Amino acid sequence: MSLAEHNVAYRRPDLYDALTRDSTAAVTCQRLINDYGSVPTGSVLDLGCGTARDLAVLAESHDCVGVDIQPALIDHARHQHPALDLRVGDLRTIRLDRTFDTILCLGNSLAYLHHNEDIRAAFSTFAAHAQRGTLLLIVTQIAPALTTTPTRGRVEAAGIHAEVSTEHSWDARTQIATLRRTWQLDDGTTETDRIQRRVLFPRELELYATLAGFCPLALFTDPQDHTGPITGSTAYFVAKYNPAVS
Repeated sequence: MSLAEHNVAYRRPDLYDALTRDSTAAVTCQRLINDYGSVPTGSVLDLGCGTARDLAVLAESHDCVGVDIQPALIDHARHQHPALDLRVGDLRTIRLDRTFDTILCLGNSLAYLHHNEDIRAAFSTFAAHAQRGTLLLIVTQIAPALTTTPTRGRVEAAGIHAEVSTEHSWDARTQIATLRRTWQLDDGTTETDRIQRRVLFPRELELYATLAGFCPLALFTDPQDHTGPITGSTAYFVAKYNPAVS
């Protein structure tokens, strides 16, 4: 099944945009490029770019290419950001036959790959588009959600008016964290989400990166504190491509 079948926001790209309108990911990525990268205004590949909201900000000072597996999100992004180079492609298999100064994989895109071989394939994709010194920035889930108590909230966005209840569960054997949302719309209809993400613990991330030729540099949950304690379930992971000389 496609990701959109399990996520209302992926079925409604305008809602996805509305729910992420306050994203600071682009600003954080630029800071990380400045802090860890070699080329502050170089080329950027965003794998799992969604509706390209963050990429559009970075494109003001970078040569950017965005890739996402969901055609509806790319189609929406092309209408919103016609100047961007946007492609439909699979994180595990796409090859663009060029390298980039920075590679992004944000928004838990990596977490939608549930099996070890798929994660290895994703890191092979990162390496295939990297040159020595390329910066890799990943945002992904590194722990189960801290709460298992259902929560409720109100959504008023993109023509959606709904009470949304959310609950989390965790399967330690498969390392799959499941988020279930029920949208009770004001028109009396109901939508449901079942979003499953593979948790990659910090040591796993470091191992996959190292095996693909990347040198881990930082992992943090607070963008303002790169060396402090990990306090959340989602983290930034920073690495630089430095393959061994054969």
